Formats: sequence, C-alpha cells, structure tokens
Amino acid sequence: MIFQNMPDLSGNERKYVLDCIDTNWISSMGSYITRFEESFSALCGCRHGVACANGTAALHLAFAALGIGFGDEVIVPDFTLIADSNMVILAGAKPVFVDVDRETWCLDPEKIEAAITPRTKAILAVHMYGHPCDIDRLQAIADSHGLLLIEDAAQGHGTEYKGRQVGGFGRVGCFSFYASKTLTTGEGGMVVTNDEEIAQRLRLLRSHGFEGTGRQYVHRVLGFNYRLTNLQAAIGLAQTECIAEKVARKREIAKQYSGLLKGLPGLLLPTEKDWAKSTYWNYTVVIEDDFPASREEVGAAFDAAKVQTRMPFNALHRQPVYVEGRDPRFPATGGNFPVSEWLSDRALCLPSGVGLTAAEVETVAGVLRKFSA
Repeated sequence: MIFQNMPDLSGNERKYVLDCIDTNWISSMGSYITRFEESFSALCGCRHGVACANGTAALHLAFAALGIGFGDEVIVPDFTLIADSNMVILAGAKPVFVDVDRETWCLDPEKIEAAITPRTKAILAVHMYGHPCDIDRLQAIADSHGLLLIEDAAQGHGTEYKGRQVGGFGRVGCFSFYASKTLTTGEGGMVVTNDEEIAQRLRLLRSHGFEGTGRQYVHRVLGFNYRLTNLQAAIGLAQTECIAEKVARKREIAKQYSGLLKGLPGLLLPTEKDWAKSTYWNYTVVIEDDFPASREEVGAAFDAAKVQTRMPFNALHRQPVYVEGRDPRFPATGGNFPVSEWLSDRALCLPSGVGLTAAEVETVAGVLRKFSA
C-alpha cells in the first residue's frame, strides 16, 4: 500500500522522547517545549513561538489574543479546511467567504475588497497545499482598511514567499503539526509572532489564564486548555532539526511527479509562482473534462492499485453544517465561488509523504498515465 502522507521519524525523535520519559517530564512543562518554540519560531523569523495542542487551537488562540469576537467579521478563503471558519465562529465572530485564485488556490486578492464591510476585522491568509499566498498584495489591502493579517500556515512548513518562510508576515502565524504535515508532533500546533504583548496573551490563554504569580487559582481572563506536552515538543524539536531535508525531499517528489505527468491531456498540475517556494505539502492535480476518465473513475483505479489518495477540501459555502444550520453566527452561504467549486469537484491529492520512494512515485504516476495510453 502506498499511503498518502506518512510521517518521517528518522532523526532524534526517539532519543528526545526517551529523555522525557527518563526524566519524568512528560506533561505540559519541560525544556523541550521551550526549545521547540525557540527553534521553530526562529525558522519563521519571529521572536516568539507559543506551542499548543493542535493547529485548530492555534487559530482559536490567535483570534482570541487579537481581540476578534462578537460583531467582527473575518475574510476566509472559501476553499480551505473548515477549521478556519469554525474557529472564527468559536471566537464569536463571523466568517465571510472569498473565492480563491485559479493558479495558487489561495485567497484571490482581486475579490477581497468587495467582501470588506465596516465590521471586517481581519484577513485570514491560508497558504494552500504548501504554496504561499501573495502576501504583499494581501498586506496592502489589510493596511489600506486597517485590518489584521493572520496567516494559517498549517500546510506551509518550509514554504517561502520572496525568500522568507511563511508565518512571520502577518500579526500572527498559525501552524499545525498533525501527523500528515511536513513537520509533525503527532498532534500539535504553534502560533508565532514578533509582538511580545500578543505572545504573553497567547501564553495566558493557552493555560486557563494561569498567571504564574503564585496565585494559581485567581483568573482574570477566560482561558483554555490548549497546552502541548513535553513529549510532543521533543518530537517537534527533532523534526525541526531536519526541516531543510524534508522540504528538499518534498520538492524532489513534486519535480518527479511533474516530469512524469506533464503533457497528459486534461490533467492540470500544481503551479509555482516566481515569487514562491512551494513545499507541495499535497501534490494535487485537477482532472478536467477532457481527461479520459472522471475523478471517480481515477479514484477507483488508485484504490485497485492500493494507492491512497485524498479528496480536496470542500467549498465552505456548500458545507451542510452551514447551509442547514440556524446559528446566527454561521456564514452566509450564497454567492459566487467558481474556482472553489471547480477545485472541490475536480482536484485529487496524490501521495506526497517525504518517505515516498522514486519507484512509488512512478507507480502513482503510472495509474494516471494508463488513462492516456
């Protein structure tokens, strides 16, 4: 079986985890948490990193720390994981969906202005499948309207915009370290920022509002239990030590796929803008009308070949929980989102884990090539 995205734990993960066990530092305190935060935030060019339970928690912490809440609106790409809009709702605000760019699959800067209202507080820039957003254009829009720019870089470990790692451009950057990510802790997340005041608030909110002053059970804010364990941080530190090699391997896999699949009629391959360094977290193809088979037929062929593929994200404006929901905080589900719908209906994510061998990539590509033989 060729799996879609398997973690690579071939570095110091075992050594560091055993150190946690041998020293009994296994919970949410310990040196590996600090070391992981410092190491990863430095990669992003940020002074502060606040590790947390997962990428969804990172988003919620970010919105809460920035004061986004009741009465506010946040611009969210329509093509993304539902966690982005759900955490806006959980913070008390309302997501406003905007279509994505046909080439990068990230927020389309041309369509944002029309969605901005007096209630808009922030723009959420999601770096889709390892390709960065056009940060300069998004930041210019945010600045012109006095809005916050927040980065969801859950899929962007090692992704660069104009030579800089994503996550450090906005007021905050949010990361996920789920098992399928390029850099993993199994479950885990982090918020990075250059703002010391925001970092302090993130740390306060992360752990029930404990102030660390000795009066442990006097709470002045509504906080959460979004802590990361020292065990997970130990894995994360080891992963961070090898991030350059992991990114290089991701790009090698993408290059091999592109070489094998280029020119197949009706098969659209992922792009990379000249200002971008994509990490191709998920190497994703689009199956157009003139491809010899439908996406369902292609999926069945992959199943028969014991190759695990993955469907893309589903357009948020079509999610049943929103369409059928009655919560007044839920987003409006009308509107025109042709690119988001096109991707949702036609894209397919191929196996992309760093452990894929060249032979396995050839096997995956061969399934697609047979349709055009």
